[in-house]
Amino acid sequence: MMEPNQVIDQLEKNLATFKALLNIDDPDFAKWKISPEKWCALEIVCHLIDEEKEDFRNRVKTTLEQPGTEPSPIDPVGWVQSRNYLEQDFNSKKEEFCSERQKSIEYLKSLVHPSWANSYQHQSLGELSAEVFLYNWLAHDLLHIKQLTRLYYDFLDQNSNLDLSYAGKWT
Repeated sequence: MMEPNQVIDQLEKNLATFKALLNIDDPDFAKWKISPEKWCALEIVCHLIDEEKEDFRNRVKTTLEQPGTEPSPIDPVGWVQSRNYLEQDFNSKKEEFCSERQKSIEYLKSLVHPSWANSYQHQSLGELSAEVFLYNWLAHDLLHIKQLTRLYYDFLDQNSNLDLSYAGKWT
């Protein structure tokens, strides 16, 4: 099993991955969607900022520093509309995410012998520990790295006017 320090190191490494995936040369790509119900790169980066600040970093910190205390409520799906994700500037949001991730890494690396078992009782999910939040933070990164990669693939497929089957089958 990965140790918490390995998870933290991977969260830091993922910053470079996100920077690369969000380094968009085509101005049309930031708001491009394969279908109306899917998210574009701009919506993804806005979501990543909110999750970084208000979900994962906040939940890890609250659970470590105030065990038994329920963290602030979140609304990731509702925020897409209520925070006007599609009206935001992609480049400034990309920079904001990178800055927030750096703050998260600095916080996590500043911890001295954290009690990862500290937890609180969630109404429907049961007991959630700081460790569970930390590992889910990494899992969340991986889901959105996969999502951004798929978005790039679909964009290339629709805009190249070429047969991409030689590359292999997307599964």
